[in-house]
Order: sequence, then C-alpha cells, then structure tokens
Amino acid sequence: MTPAAPSTPSATRPDLRWSGLSHRGKVRPNNEDAFLALAFDGREVHRLGKFGEASVATSDFVFAVGGGMGGAKTGEFASRITVEKITQLLPKSFHLAARGINNGFTDILLEVFDAIHRELMKLGYSYEECRGMGTTLTLGWLTPGWFYFGHIGDSRLYYLPRSGGITQLTHDHTHVGYLRRQGQITEREARSHPLRNALHQALGAGHQFIDPQFGAVACTPGDRFVLCSDGLVDGLWERQIEELIRTPTPTEAKLNPADRLVAASLENSGNDNTTALSLELIATSAPDQPEPAPAAHPKRKRAAAQSSR
Repeated sequence: MTPAAPSTPSATRPDLRWSGLSHRGKVRPNNEDAFLALAFDGREVHRLGKFGEASVATSDFVFAVGGGMGGAKTGEFASRITVEKITQLLPKSFHLAARGINNGFTDILLEVFDAIHRELMKLGYSYEECRGMGTTLTLGWLTPGWFYFGHIGDSRLYYLPRSGGITQLTHDHTHVGYLRRQGQITEREARSHPLRNALHQALGAGHQFIDPQFGAVACTPGDRFVLCSDGLVDGLWERQIEELIRTPTPTEAKLNPADRLVAASLENSGNDNTTALSLELIATSAPDQPEPAPAAHPKRKRAAAQSSR
C-alpha cells in the first residue's frame, strides 16, 4: 500500500524533497513491502504522494518502510496494518502535545512500535491464517535540524551527509548483521551468507518481546537519507546507493532518486520485493549549524530523544 499521487509543494519555500517507489520484483507473486509519507502541522495530518517538495519549517514529516512476512497474503496484510497504525497513532500523539501532554520522540515511537506488535500478535493468536505474520519497520521523523528514527528487522536507514560518504544508521536484526557490526564478515560475505535472512527481531512474527532501535541525527541542508527494504540491498552495494543518489549518469538523472535506486536493484537482482524512499534536505544557501536537540514535542516544547533504547 503506497501513496498514490505527487504532493503539491507548500507555499513556503520548499527545503525538503522526497520520492518513493515499491516494486514486487521479478520473482515474488505479490508485494509484501509498504511505504508511507506523512506531514503534520499540529492541526491536520496529510498523506503525501510518491514524490514532492515541502517546507520543514511548517510541518513535521514521517517516512516509513516495512517489509511484511508470513507467506500467502499475510505479509502484505501485515505491512498494510503497520502503515495504517502509524497513520492513526502518530497524529494522536501530536494532538496530545497540542494540549500540553508532552512525550519524548523516543517514547512516542516506542508506543507506535508496541501497538503495531500487539495488533499483529493478536491477529496471529486469533486466526490460523495469520499465525507467524509479521513485518520489519524503519521509520524516520524529520523536524527542523533533527531526524529521529525507530527501527526493527532488516529494512534499513542510510544517512548521506552533505560532506560525503554513506552510513547505515540502523542495525540489521539478524545474526549476519551482528557479525558485520563486529567486523567479522564483509559486506560481500554478508550478502551470500546462508543465514542472511534469519531475523532475530520483527513486529509480530511470533516474537513475544521486541527491542527496537531508536536514535537521532542532526541534519543540515544538503544531507540525504534513504529508507529501504532488504530487497533493495540485495541488488545494490552501499557504494552504488551513494553513487545513484549523488552522481547519477545523465540517463539515471531523468528518474527521481527512488525510481533510479529501485530500477538499478531490479536490474542486478529482483529476487525480492524492492522498496526505496529517498529524502533530501535542499541546500538553498550555506548550511547553518543545527539547533540544539529539541527539549519536548515538535512545534511546541520538545523532548530530547535518546540515541538508543
């Protein structure tokens, strides 16, 4: 389930550009991935299109990618439930803040992850066909100067700072991901490891307890982020992701960033559902230093987010 149309740019000078695309791949009969783009300004929540531009000065933005699992149609159902729960729960938290009931970003994201997990587990207990149903989730919350994120599973969040380079901010919740973080295997070895798809953590999927990863990164104009499902990195090395975002060929540049990422991944692999969300903080002038970490909720008092749970 993906946004259906491009969004109309804000009347305020845009400083955020995004694009998203999800494809079922060349092998899978259906698409169990889903992505979401939302904007909210304290009064209304707007479902954003597959691509667009807007101003971070007037709204906060939430972007998410999930990869469902469970076989048949249940993985697709799980990712759809996840998208709908995010759409319902984050606005509720935002409106509570408007009434002076403030929670930190990490607390809000933890509530969202827990609520989705409980819903998927309840469905798994109640219906035989939903048993084992689950999803990964990588979610980013963009506010002026800061990008907060929550994550579970093996979908990913990459940070491409204006100064260059690419960094995976999220941890793959797999044994292979652990080995790579410890420096015991390389990116190439991880891709061919027999246990590369064995998840230790996911929402639902029969896991009684979850321990999502939470964090925050200060961001400035010119910085970029990529959220993606594991299918994208099946077909692209990290250096290729960076090249496609920063230095596309003239032919590649005719596509928006998400489209060119997915197209290149499908050309090289296509064995799995493939989803990408690309975000760019538009550099309209020399970047300023980021504001101090917020002290409570966005647009009002901000609560500093923990770097991890």
